[in-house]
Amino acid sequence: MLARKIRDLGVYAEVRASETSAAELATARGIIISGGPSSVYDPESPTADPAIFDLGIPVLGICYGQQLMAHLLGGEVRKGDKGEYGLATLELDDAEDGVFAGLAGSQQVWMSHRDTVARVPAGFQVMGRTRTCAVAAIAEPARRLFAVQFHLEVVHTPRGVEYLSNFTFHVCGCVRDWDPRHRVPLLEQEIREAAAGRSVFFFVSGGVDSSVAFTLCTRALGADRVRGVYVDTGLMREGETEFVRRMANLSVEDARQQFLGALAGVTDPEQKRHIIGEEFVRVQERIIESRRLLDEQWILGQGTIYPDTIESGGTAKAALIKTHHNRVAGIQKLIEAGRIVEPLKSFYKDEVREVGRELGLSPELLERHPFPGPGLAIRCLCAGRDEPVRATPDGVVLPVHSVGVQGDSRSYAPVIAIRSLDHALATELINRLRDVNRVVAPVETAAPVEQMMIRAATLTPARIERLRHADAIVRRLTHASGYDHEVWQFPVILIPLGTEAAPDSIVLRPVHSVDGMTAQSVIMPPELLHAICSELLHAEGIAGVFYDLTRKPPGTIEWE
Repeated sequence: MLARKIRDLGVYAEVRASETSAAELATARGIIISGGPSSVYDPESPTADPAIFDLGIPVLGICYGQQLMAHLLGGEVRKGDKGEYGLATLELDDAEDGVFAGLAGSQQVWMSHRDTVARVPAGFQVMGRTRTCAVAAIAEPARRLFAVQFHLEVVHTPRGVEYLSNFTFHVCGCVRDWDPRHRVPLLEQEIREAAAGRSVFFFVSGGVDSSVAFTLCTRALGADRVRGVYVDTGLMREGETEFVRRMANLSVEDARQQFLGALAGVTDPEQKRHIIGEEFVRVQERIIESRRLLDEQWILGQGTIYPDTIESGGTAKAALIKTHHNRVAGIQKLIEAGRIVEPLKSFYKDEVREVGRELGLSPELLERHPFPGPGLAIRCLCAGRDEPVRATPDGVVLPVHSVGVQGDSRSYAPVIAIRSLDHALATELINRLRDVNRVVAPVETAAPVEQMMIRAATLTPARIERLRHADAIVRRLTHASGYDHEVWQFPVILIPLGTEAAPDSIVLRPVHSVDGMTAQSVIMPPELLHAICSELLHAEGIAGVFYDLTRKPPGTIEWE
């Protein structure tokens, strides 16, 4: 994200491993040390060459980068008594020049950390603080070393770009000599180089990413060298296959029985993703063989984007948040063999849409909400056994586990239900409670939440159809009202929480985001929410409708 933000300022930036030697970085105009999930005292934690601070090159540390800078230069880092996850208010001191120039005062920032700097290195000044973080910004202007504990790269730090702009232009002295808007010719050239005379075969989902990647390859190589197939896994949304059939140069492969059979009885979310990924590879192998594409003249194309690789631990020191189906072992083997092209792997969702607009793709396609590759399987949560809910002073703990990211690392934890749609309370609980990573509130239920329970459930065709029907209701009503254009994504999740007569509940997860790396839960208009709940509660097997109030981080946009 940091590299992307710098490029958007018109300055070239690239990502290097944290242990890159100072000698290799000596020609850079500036260095940014990013955030990360580790503690500086962990034996396996990433570090940096201390000599970078003696190069005379400006260095900016962010989150873990501030802690690492302080640690390497003789300061002290301690485990925090209370982490900060989400919005915080920064009080920043006045500065005449440097990163903090013109930014003094009270302002909103985004925090995601537990460790803190307890003592700054010699020569440094504390420039900013929050209510729970006494050292939120530090500087040694004489050596052009700066650091912040909060995240500058996310949209929820509204002035983050100003900090990065100050560092890039005023501290590092860069000029705007790189234009990120005109990407298509470069991407087409990269595709031709990766293909190296071979043809490309795509499995197209019908979503934005795979469709843009497919179109890019077709433009770069010609329609006669690019083929595509859509695999109907039985895990797609209502009307999805019909929508994809309207796209040119695609065929449809019916693999519903194969996928649903392989997933029968599975409850673990990571196992679901692995199975789906491996089944995709099996389908691919079968289709390639049947269509005589086994020779070395064909390679696989994919619409993988950068957040997929980050959340799958795709860089040397990146934490695994969840395994994306494009990054399972079978796909990795193709990558290692050099038989894959992923033209969008360094781009974010908003950038992919920009590329699609440059390609002239229709707004109907480009404005579709993101939909996960594994489909409804990861929105249909399962449980291995019956479990009661647990009432606490803070709310009702639901023993259904969802994936989250706390302190930049993965967590699987239960969900807590509170009484009202209160975002402030949800944020406070997430920061305070270590044994939950998601907060929901009941909107309408057929029974009190305290009387409901988690029931043993697997990924059955009946439950998938129940979720598909619920998702169709939500999409129809939000589209009719225009609300679908007001949010970035709106996952609809089925959880095995209910009564004997109605064993499942629906969770609504509308979020606002720019690139999918961070997100805010947003509340929909009351009349629309009532209409959705009314239809959902009349659907077979649905005992309740809940609203996800959790920001990302700590809760990922998807529940699995």
